Amino acid sequence: MTNDHTLIIAVLFVIVIPVAALLFMTLWLIQRKRAMRATAALSETSEKLNTAMEVGQTLLREKNALTSRVTEIEARFKGVLDLDAEAASLRAQNQQEASQIEQLRASYAEKKLVYDRLLKEVAIFDEKLAFAEMGVYEPHFDYTDSEEYKQNIETVRAAQKQMVSLKTAVICPTAWTVDGSTAKGQTMTNRNIKLTLRAFNNECDAAIANTRWSNVNAMEKRIDNALTQINKLNESNRVFITEEYVKLKFQELFLTHEYREKLKAEREERAELARAQKEEQKLIRDMERAEEDEARYQRLLDKAKTEAERAVGPKLEAFNAQIEMLERDLAEAHAKVERAQAMAEKTRSGYVYIISNVGSFGGDVVKIGLTRRLDPADRIRELGDASVPFLFDTHAIIYSENAPTLERALHTEFEPLRVNAQNYRKEFFKATLDQVEAAVKRLAPDAPFFKDVEAQDYRETLAKRRSALLAQEVASDVFLPEAI
Repeated sequence: MTNDHTLIIAVLFVIVIPVAALLFMTLWLIQRKRAMRATAALSETSEKLNTAMEVGQTLLREKNALTSRVTEIEARFKGVLDLDAEAASLRAQNQQEASQIEQLRASYAEKKLVYDRLLKEVAIFDEKLAFAEMGVYEPHFDYTDSEEYKQNIETVRAAQKQMVSLKTAVICPTAWTVDGSTAKGQTMTNRNIKLTLRAFNNECDAAIANTRWSNVNAMEKRIDNALTQINKLNESNRVFITEEYVKLKFQELFLTHEYREKLKAEREERAELARAQKEEQKLIRDMERAEEDEARYQRLLDKAKTEAERAVGPKLEAFNAQIEMLERDLAEAHAKVERAQAMAEKTRSGYVYIISNVGSFGGDVVKIGLTRRLDPADRIRELGDASVPFLFDTHAIIYSENAPTLERALHTEFEPLRVNAQNYRKEFFKATLDQVEAAVKRLAPDAPFFKDVEAQDYRETLAKRRSALLAQEVASDVFLPEAI
């Protein structure tokens, strides 16, 4: 039994203990492996935790920054955070402003009517506005001279005095009573009529005295406005200015204006007639001078012929040359005399001239006029005197047996291009030289026409100004920093 036990124990030591040891080692290795995996997992987790902490700190910083930004934005836009409330406030404000706009429009329309009415009333007293607003005056009468206008003015004034005397200028259809007395009522009415006449006549006299070409229509409106205002003030008194009396006042206004315009036209006609007479006198003097020149050349020629009869050799040749020259001069002088006599006998003969002045009037402006002077260049030089800054350039001088007809035909040709459409004695036209040349070739085919515009004084003036400007620019460039 003992041996068995010993054997068993031996077997246990030989078999069991190594197996147990082996098992323990296996378990220990398994546990160690698990521990190593756990340590690796723990290390990885620690790293992730560190990363997560860093991310968390970053997010925290960003959160703090965002929180600060949001706080700043909230503080800045504190008044518009509530969008619904803000939209409602804006709608209410919009409605209020729309209502104000409507009120302003209504007020503007009302005040515009008042402004237009006042503007028309002001235009009556403002000559510049009057001419712009009231338009051009159309004549009401067609009398031949100023004396007829004057006589008709006196007739109209006499008719006004008669209406005042007959008490038909201002009437009162109502028989008033004052304190039960008809006589007192009539006295009151007579005083109102006198006041009305005085007020209306003063307005009319002021308008008629101040009427001019630029405000005659405005003065008509002034009288009409005075009539309306006075009748309106007298409406309660039943006192009215009669229509017939007002017509006489308007006639006096129109007659006075046209009388003054006729006087001005007659003055211009007299000035034109004086100029024509001056030209005729100049023509007569030219004719006399031409006759004197002809007689002088004839005497010199006769003397030269007499001396040539006694001369021989070289002297004879000199006298023959002198005689030939004197004969030419005599022929020219004789032609001048004949032309002057023809122009004096035929009052319709003369020269039609076409000139321009680019320095004074700009390009494409020509003057088409007529002169009866023996030398038409004298008239052109006269036009280029001190009244204009530069001389005229001559494009055509056309002699015609019926110069007024030719001049009138050219004027008619360019009538739509007339510069001064009111005064027909101002013979300037806005036309090109090509247009004028075409008209001249059609109306006077043999007349020469020159399109050159010399304008010497004007062009030299421009050149001087350009030179002065260039010199000034050069002088200013010298003192520039870059030049230093």
